[in-house]
Amino acid sequence: MANVISVTALNRYVKSILESDAVLTDIALRGEVSNFTNHYKTGHFYFTLKDEKCAVKAVMFRSYAQQLSFVPENGMRVIVRCRVSLFERDGAFQVYVEDLFPDGLGAMQMAFEQLKARLEREGLFAPEHKKPLPRHPRRVGLVTSKTGAAIQDILNVTRRRCPAMEFVLCPVNVQGAEAAPGIVHAIQALGARSDIDVIIVARGGGSREDLWVFNDEAIARAAYACRVPLVSAIGHEIDFCILDFVADLRAPTPSAAAELVAPDLWGEFSALCRLHANIQKSMQKKLALCYNKMQAAAGSSALRRASRSPQREREQLCAVAAKLCEKMHGRMQTARQAFSHDAALAHTLNPYAVLARGYAVVQGVDNQVVRRAAQVQPGDALQVRLFDGMLLCTVDECRPADKTLFKPRG
Repeated sequence: MANVISVTALNRYVKSILESDAVLTDIALRGEVSNFTNHYKTGHFYFTLKDEKCAVKAVMFRSYAQQLSFVPENGMRVIVRCRVSLFERDGAFQVYVEDLFPDGLGAMQMAFEQLKARLEREGLFAPEHKKPLPRHPRRVGLVTSKTGAAIQDILNVTRRRCPAMEFVLCPVNVQGAEAAPGIVHAIQALGARSDIDVIIVARGGGSREDLWVFNDEAIARAAYACRVPLVSAIGHEIDFCILDFVADLRAPTPSAAAELVAPDLWGEFSALCRLHANIQKSMQKKLALCYNKMQAAAGSSALRRASRSPQREREQLCAVAAKLCEKMHGRMQTARQAFSHDAALAHTLNPYAVLARGYAVVQGVDNQVVRRAAQVQPGDALQVRLFDGMLLCTVDECRPADKTLFKPRG
């Protein structure tokens, strides 16, 4: 009789067999997404992957789902990288997805539009964020394949237009799933250097699948964060990628990028020569016109009158100066007389001048001026201030004023 085991043991045994198989631990599947659920609490993706005949349940945990640049939808054809196992509790055979890619142009276009709309909402395409290219860059950072045609196209154009321009090449893979991290690192490394004036990210033409790496979200964010002006030159003129919208300038081809970045020194020199010649011609015409006008005016009566006018102007100025001096002398004489009168008046009103003529100032002991006899009594002490000193006196008698005392002598 066969061994009796529990359901748990069975599921655990089957799971161990599946997870120990080298083929099933890393496998790629192609199919169509159905029954898709984005669990809003955990962030896990649950869906069914099916083809024309069969289906298998699939789960993509949050840590992997967050790395996708798009959200799968029902009906989308995809290629998933996964491992096969068993959900032990329910005995459910399913695949655990670690990466997911659109399969076919329809799915790729849907993923492209989703990422483009999301980055545009975040402001990564905003015109106000675009940095202008320097007019005469000295050193250019170049992110491209060292063996591709793009680098040769850029160097050929640059040697013709600006031979002195220097390049710093960061060689990267420009195709495949492993290319994105290298491109991100190259943009970050060149953007951190102080001697780089502009960066060109370039790749030659190819299929849409070949150019798909430049739709990577990490590359777009690295370009947005780059402090150095960045030019996107991916594929041909009809090819568009996410990097084109984020870059400060999009060039239709690598050759066009070189023409946009490298100034045409020979063309600018020729333009300066033409400008110099035009300025010389214009100056010669103006000088000739001025010479003719001077010749025409040389014999005119107005010019002769103008030649005599300086002497008359000097005579007029001398006459005006003489009048000004005369008026100034008169005003000074008037001011001197007024000053003398004021000085004499001030001397007359000076109290010391009055005392010098024989008058005196009588004050009581409280320093109050005595103006009337009625202000004092016999026995009061008085101070009599003279021109050259002071008398301390005592009142013996108060008499009424004798108006004949100061009559002039006959």
